Amino acid sequence: MLLIMDGQGGGVGRALIEQLKKYDPQCDITAVGANAIATAAMLRAGADRGATGENAAKVCAAKADIIAGPIGLLMADSMLGEITPAIAQAVGSSGAHKVLVPSAKCGVHIAGMSAVPPLNALIEDAVEKIIALLKQK
Repeated sequence: MLLIMDGQGGGVGRALIEQLKKYDPQCDITAVGANAIATAAMLRAGADRGATGENAAKVCAAKADIIAGPIGLLMADSMLGEITPAIAQAVGSSGAHKVLVPSAKCGVHIAGMSAVPPLNALIEDAVEKIIALLKQK
C-alpha cells in the first residue's frame, strides 16, 4: 500500500498525490490526514481512499509498503500538535519505506542541507523516489 499522510491544510500530501497521478493515473493511493481538511485536500487531489485521525494513521502505517509526507510525521506534537506521539510512533516503527519532505517549519534543520530547496523541487524529488520504490515491487 502506498500511503500519503499529512496534516494542517494537506498541501504536501496534495502535491505528492497530484504528481504521482500525473505519472500513473492508476497508481493506488491511500491518504490519511491528521485532520479532515488535510484528508479532503488529498482526496480532491486524486487519492483513491482517505481516512482521518490517529487510529487511521496507526492502522494504515502498519499495513503500508511506502509512507510519504512531510518530515513532521516522525515528530510527536509537530504540525501545531496534530501529529500525536502515537502517530509519530506508528510512522517511525512501520516497516514501510519512508519518503519524507523536509521543512524548516518543523524547527528541524537537516545537516547537509544549507538551505531548504523550494517545495516544488522537494516534491519532484520525493515523487521520483516513490516511483523508484514502486518499480521495485
